[in-house]
Amino acid sequence: MAATLKLMMEAANAAVPRISLAQARQMIAEGNALLVDVRDAPEVEKTGKVAGAVHVSRGMLEFRADPDSPYYDKNFAKDKPIIVYCASGGRSALGGKVLKDMGYDRVYNLGAFKDWVEAGGAVEKPIESGM
Repeated sequence: MAATLKLMMEAANAAVPRISLAQARQMIAEGNALLVDVRDAPEVEKTGKVAGAVHVSRGMLEFRADPDSPYYDKNFAKDKPIIVYCASGGRSALGGKVLKDMGYDRVYNLGAFKDWVEAGGAVEKPIESGM
């Protein structure tokens, strides 16, 4: 059977646990979690990102997470938890599944950026153009 979005989402949601805002805050406070914003650049430029998060668009995730890639981001380490989020939780689930497939064991889906903001989570605002 051909893969469909529905099947891919079911597999991703089964593989990548969804965590609460409180759980994410605790992991962040412990100081060893990597937060990854997988939204596209225009989204991040418009709204900002979770304070301390690394922005890696969903399309570049595999390139940034693979140590053998020339685009590897040294923030990715297989010995620390990774918390992924996007606008609604879909791209973060799919991205988290890819990270799991790549050998990252502790990957968690925070879900929607707007939920973080509405709960009073710290946000890094985008830099105003022209400044």
